[in-house]
Parts: sequence; structure tokens; C-alpha cells
Amino acid sequence: MSLPPGFLDELRSRLSIAQVVGRKVMWDNRKSNQAKGDMWAPCPFHQEKTASFHVDDQKGYYYCFGCHAKGDAISFVRETENVGFMEAIEILAGEAGMPMPERDPRAQEKADRRTQLAEVMEMAVQFFRLQLKTGQGAAARDYLAGRGLKDDALARWEIGFAPPGWSNLWDHLSGKGIEKDLILGAGLARESDRGRAPYDVFRNRIIFPIRDARGRCIAFGGRAMDPDDSAKYLNSPETELFDKSRSLFNIKRAREAAGKGHTLIVAEGYMDVIALSEAGFEAAVAPLGTAVTEQQLAMIWRIAPEPVITLDGDTAGQRAAGRVMDLALPLLEAGQSLRFAVMPDTLDPDDVLRAQGAGGMRKLLDAALPMVQLLWQREIEGRAFDSPERRAALDKALRDKIKLIRDPSIRGHYGEAIKELRWQLFGPSRKQGQGRRPRPWQPGGRGFLPEWKIAPPMPSSKSSLLVTGGPVEDQLREGVILATLIRNPALLPDFLHELERMECTTPDHALIRDALLGAEGSEVEAQIAAQIGAGALEKLFAQAHVAITPAVRKPDNGEVATMCLAEELAKLNARRGHAHEIEEAIEDLSSDVVDERLTARLAQSTAAMNRAGKQDDDDKAEYDTAPNGARMKRDERSAFDDLLGSIDFAKGRRSR
Repeated sequence: MSLPPGFLDELRSRLSIAQVVGRKVMWDNRKSNQAKGDMWAPCPFHQEKTASFHVDDQKGYYYCFGCHAKGDAISFVRETENVGFMEAIEILAGEAGMPMPERDPRAQEKADRRTQLAEVMEMAVQFFRLQLKTGQGAAARDYLAGRGLKDDALARWEIGFAPPGWSNLWDHLSGKGIEKDLILGAGLARESDRGRAPYDVFRNRIIFPIRDARGRCIAFGGRAMDPDDSAKYLNSPETELFDKSRSLFNIKRAREAAGKGHTLIVAEGYMDVIALSEAGFEAAVAPLGTAVTEQQLAMIWRIAPEPVITLDGDTAGQRAAGRVMDLALPLLEAGQSLRFAVMPDTLDPDDVLRAQGAGGMRKLLDAALPMVQLLWQREIEGRAFDSPERRAALDKALRDKIKLIRDPSIRGHYGEAIKELRWQLFGPSRKQGQGRRPRPWQPGGRGFLPEWKIAPPMPSSKSSLLVTGGPVEDQLREGVILATLIRNPALLPDFLHELERMECTTPDHALIRDALLGAEGSEVEAQIAAQIGAGALEKLFAQAHVAITPAVRKPDNGEVATMCLAEELAKLNARRGHAHEIEEAIEDLSSDVVDERLTARLAQSTAAMNRAGKQDDDDKAEYDTAPNGARMKRDERSAFDDLLGSIDFAKGRRSR
């Protein structure tokens, strides 16, 4: 329906957004200034301990400096209640004491019918709960008791029982004057194709009410008591209230618990969710008889940016993980991903809780794998890579999966992680006891970290290969590269791959690089300033070595800028290549046996790095001249030529 002019403005003027938001958050009194309507709280849209969620009551908007959620009172109700626009308007209008304008007759009729269906569903909830307490429900009560559910848990989850027979619920509702059309429309009964009276959908089943984010019962799930039943679990058919692809079991409770800091867990079924919640893991949800859908994934990410998917340890669980990964890859964003907790053997979360308790489940959740690790395991599981062709097939499969990721920064990080995992699998083979120690994926989410550590160099070792040409020089070159690309945005497509691969030495450089990767058009500098603020850019362009760079001072010469970028990238990559070689050699030296090849490799790398640290006049034979007149070491010149060649090739392909 269309709202009359001025209705929304009047609604917003009557509401205090601080009061609307205050129902869902705890204000930080030390940071907030209530007199000025300047309020701060931990964000209800993502897990955090500090108050980064800001509400300006006078202007009527909110903004989170952590997850960048923003909007007004209407959008806040839509996101937190998981309702549509008009439903949010109705909720707020009721709070403000404003009558809703007259609706289109058809829309009003549809809304009235949905209200009637919801009322019929509540009557069914009470009927099923009562039946569980009767003699016919004795076997169901015994089963639930065997699963560890006591009376208070049964009441909390409103668990009921549908007794055997074809028309128990139908007769009950009809006897209360409920029209046939409403019983059928609620999905509680079906028409008979034999000319008989309609029959109940749920018979001889334990019943679990399924409620939406507003707490309305929209469907039921039933577990069969008869082991020979054709379907162990059965959900309500889709109705005007229920769309199983857009619904999650326990969504309302889970959202509230996640807002208090609980880890959001996605389980497979009702009993898993109930068992997790009763054990203290209250932020648990489950899809309803289907694999996780894109709509459900969006709902899950609105609750928490990095939920944990719990999977059975059997083959079916692995297949389910693969489906979720394939669905999630194109949708990944910075800070928005999935982790996977694989249950041992063939156990599900309920089994783990009964066997190992809450402590055992907590360990599994804490050890949840990042998605890139599970992606890798899926591609190598049970396969041999004893030929170049098989390794090439693995590379192609992984590249195809990584290409699904739309975010260029995340795509680049996935590529680096896969490269590290590939090195661990295909690195130089040695006899047992002589191989390099693995660099494991850290469960805390910090990526791959070496187990070994190199002691910091002594002050007297200024010429050491670990000091010369180190992070300071890298930082200078990074600054020139970033500033040149910002002032010459037309070159971004040519250097996009190199930019994705470039590891930054400072947080500011990393922010600028990521913003550059997502920038489009010619107004790149303005886009970056709007995204990360002007401070980082001002700091970058204020550096002397950046300010005097010709491609930055006069950004109207594409050839000069191309040469500058190619030179700086070649030098940066060459120096970092030497450093990586040294790290690998030092790590290999930690093994018990040092062979002649390893000693020669270390000596060669040390000589290369020493040459890199000398002044130009110390070793003129090692230098060449670049096309722009710059003097470069021969390995840098080689990288420079290769990079220019790849750029020319890419331009040729685009021109065709």
C-alpha cells in the first residue's frame, strides 16, 4: 500500500529513536550524553565488547563504526525484528499511538487473513501441548525424557504431541467453530482425494512449534514415533505464513542471545538446537528440512558476522558443508564469513553434549575451521597427487572456487592461504625427521603463523640480511605505489593483480589498498576518503618521498606512471623474495641434519641480500638501467621487464 504524504515524517517526529533502540541495547553511560541525545552502546548487529554503535536522537539516525550498519527507527525495527517495511511501520505506529491509514481492500483482507491463520496456529500449539500430557502421549514423554528434556524444558520449547488418528486436530478446531478454509490454509490438514473429510497433517508425532522473528507460530515440525514411518521428520507445508527457505528454527531467541555475545551456531535439526540451548549455547538456529538457502544465510549474517556451522562427521555432513561453502563464497565480505565445527565420527551436537558435556562442545566450537581450510580439505580428501596432471587438476579446481568470491581483497587473501596450504602439501620432501615443521592454521582466526621465531638482530648487525632493506624501505615503496594509483586511476586495471598480492606493512596502507581494490571510475581519491576517512590519505600524500614522485605531482603522463609503478613493484617484490628465501632457509636449518644443498642455498641467499644492501658504487656489475633511466639490480630489472610485458599483453587482450 502507499502511505499518504507526511505520514512517515509525522511518525518519525513522534518517536524517539533512542527509545526504540534502547529496547535492544544496553547504553554505555560513561560514553553517552543523554541530555544531548548522544547515545552509545555495543552494536546489536555484530558481537563486540566496546560501544561503537552510535545513536543521534536529535537527528534520528544510528550508525555503527564497527560493522557500518546505519539507518533510522524504521530500518532498525526491520533489521532487528526481521520484518518487512509495512510491518515495521505498523509496529512503530502502534508505539506512537498513530492509526494506520486505510489500506487497499485487498491488502487489508490479506493482512486480516494472516492474523486469523496465526490465531489458528496458536490454538493448535495449545492442543498439541495438552495431548502430550495425556495417556496417549506417554511414549512421547518417555522418549523426550530419554533425550534429557525435563518438564521445564518441554514448557520452554512448547513441545507437544499429535496423537494417532486421522482427524484429532481437525475435530478439535472444527468443534471450536474454526472454518475449514482456515484450518487448511494454516497447513494443519489436507483435503482427501477419496471424497472423505480432510485429515490431519501431523499424526503420532512429537511436535515442535516453529516461530518467526516476531514470535508468531508459523509452522510445526513433527518427529515420528513410529520407526517405520516413511518420514522421520515432517514440517508443515508452505503457507501464507510459512516459507521454509526464509525461516529458521529458534530465530527469535538466537538473535537475542547473539546480541548478548553468544556465538551463533547453525545446527541441523530441532533436537540439536534444543540440546545446545539447554546446555548454555542459546544462540542456535537450524534450517527447516532443507540445505541452508541464500535467504537464510542473509538472516544468519544479520545476526552475527561469523557464525559457526556444526556438521556431522559423516559423509552427509561433509556434503552439507560443501553446499554451504559454495553458497557462501560469492557472498563473502570483509568481516563476514563462516566457520565450521566438525563433530567427531558420526555424532551430532546432541550426541556430543550427552557424551562430553558443554565443555566438549565448547572445545569443538573454539577449534572451528575457517572456510578456506575446509575448502582445501574438501578438494584433497582421499586423493593422490603423484603426477603433474593431478596437481594441475587440483590447482584448477581451487582457482575455480576462488573465482566465485566477488570481493577482490578477500579473493586475494584466499589465494595466499591456498598457496601456503599447497606449499605444505607439495613442499620439498625429505626423510622423516628432516622435513620442515608445518605452519598450522591458527584457530583464533589470525591465519598461518610460523611455530619458529627468529631472535631480533643485535644493534651491531646493521648490515645483516635481516635488517638491510627491511620494512622501512618496503613502507616507502608501498606509499609511492598507492599514491601513484590513486592519482592515476586509469592504470588500476593493469596493476590490479599486483595490488591484490601486495602485503602492506602498516594498517593505513592496508586500508588504502583494500579501498583501492573496490574503487571504480575516475573519482577514486574521493571514494577512498569517503570510505576510510581523509586522515589516512593526508598522511600518505604528506610524506616527502611520495610528494616528490613525478607520477604523483603530475598525474597526466600514463607512461611515466606505468614505469614508476613497474619499477617500485619490481624492487619491492625482488626484496621480499630474497627475504622469503632466507626465512625458508633458516627454518630448514632448524632440522637435525643440514646437507650441502641447504648450506649452499643459505650462502647464495645471503650473498644476494648483501648485494641488495650495498651502495650503487660497490657493485656496478650487478646493475642495469631501466627504460626511464633508473638504475636497478639485475634481478629487479628482470622482474621489471616481466611486469611490463604482462601489462602490455593484458592491454592487447582488452583492445581486441
